[in-house]
Amino acid sequence: MKVTQEQLPSSQIGLEIEITAETTKKAYEKVVQNLSRSANIPGFRKGKVPRQILLQRIGTQKIKEAAIEDLVQDGLKQAIEQEKIETLGNYKLLSSFEELLTQFQPGEPLIFSASVDAPPVVNLGDYSGLSIKAEETQPEPEAVDDFLEQRRLQQATLIPVESRPAQMGDVAVVDYSGQFAETVEGEEAKPIPNGEANDFQIELGEGRFIKEIIEGIVGMSPEETKEVPVEFPEDYAREDLAGKTAVFTVTLKEIKEKELPELDNDFAQEISDMETLEELRESLAKQFSEKAEQETNASKEQALLEALLEKVEIDLPETMIEREVEQILTQTAIQLGNSGIDVRQLFNAETVPQLRERSRPDAIARLKQSLALEEIVKRESLTVEPEAIENKVKELMEQFAGQDVDLQRVQDFVESDLLKEKALKWLEEHATVELVPKGSLEKEATEAEEIQAEAITTQDTDQDEADQTIDVTAETSTEQ
Repeated sequence: MKVTQEQLPSSQIGLEIEITAETTKKAYEKVVQNLSRSANIPGFRKGKVPRQILLQRIGTQKIKEAAIEDLVQDGLKQAIEQEKIETLGNYKLLSSFEELLTQFQPGEPLIFSASVDAPPVVNLGDYSGLSIKAEETQPEPEAVDDFLEQRRLQQATLIPVESRPAQMGDVAVVDYSGQFAETVEGEEAKPIPNGEANDFQIELGEGRFIKEIIEGIVGMSPEETKEVPVEFPEDYAREDLAGKTAVFTVTLKEIKEKELPELDNDFAQEISDMETLEELRESLAKQFSEKAEQETNASKEQALLEALLEKVEIDLPETMIEREVEQILTQTAIQLGNSGIDVRQLFNAETVPQLRERSRPDAIARLKQSLALEEIVKRESLTVEPEAIENKVKELMEQFAGQDVDLQRVQDFVESDLLKEKALKWLEEHATVELVPKGSLEKEATEAEEIQAEAITTQDTDQDEADQTIDVTAETSTEQ
């Protein structure tokens, strides 16, 4: 078999394959034999149909089509093996099937062209000594106190209050009913659908309920009734209320205030496994510190990956991009499903193509980062201890308990993932890392975008003025 290779864009290899005359004849005869054994032709038993009758009934065109399909499939497989080409399991027939059908003659050579996706070549520049900025997260000094205060509020006991009016922080028990304020002349105000409740408990705090109603209840006394006007914003969640004006009749039936538990050892034991409040504080401080460190490391990792992207050039095959897009969508669907969201409403025939298109840039970036890290692993001869792989595999298999999981695939995934972590660690050790306060990089990016937008606007204005000058000149020249 004669095979000619050609490098094509998107990491494809073009193949021109010449099938020998002997092979085309064998393929044609094989199709005829198979059909003679399986064809149901009235008046003849299977396998006993004369060749001429078979060709007349089925037609040489269909026999040729089947033979060409077999020749293309087998020819590609043999060519890949013969040329020792590493592929990603996807091919595309470049020759027109109709032209092949016209040209095909059993016993004569057949030439066709196809392309296969090959693993991309990673062109990686100087990755040693990257210079990056990363945001450093510091634990908030009041984080432990804020957490404990929040838990105290959650553990609070509600005590009835009769000696004073309602105030912010209280819990109010009310009856309310609402009606639209806007009415057609001569008609009574219409009640709001599902806009009433009895013995409804409202915590008087910001964002707990409709703002105007909370503000209206503050200062009321038990058994007092009050009409509260409400203007629903244009973006209100309920479309039938968005932008509408309403009046709610509110009756305050009871006021309760929160009695917070003492911040002591008993409280620590109630909300945790700690014996003393001091132990709880130390544990919380450690947790907040570890979380801050994780956020800082994540920022460094992201900055390193972004810097690495600028050093790599890869002509990605479409097959890899499509697979990565599918993986992103699958991961998103699983995460949303685990959050209790109905995935079928978000992933349908109309939205999936749009989601694929939106995920494409992220898929390309992820692939380039991953391939670049794999290249660093090779160049720096990085390895992972077998014990580390074994421990991680064991941890994952415990999570997959009861599921049908391919152990070898898990091991391969774990080894690859740990090696990429090693490559990231190597990059960090050989990089210049500047830690800046949290939020400052986002601010820099925003300012850069504003400067860029201003520059574009200025450029457009200058261009408009230039265009006007040209127009005037042109008119003057015409007059002369």
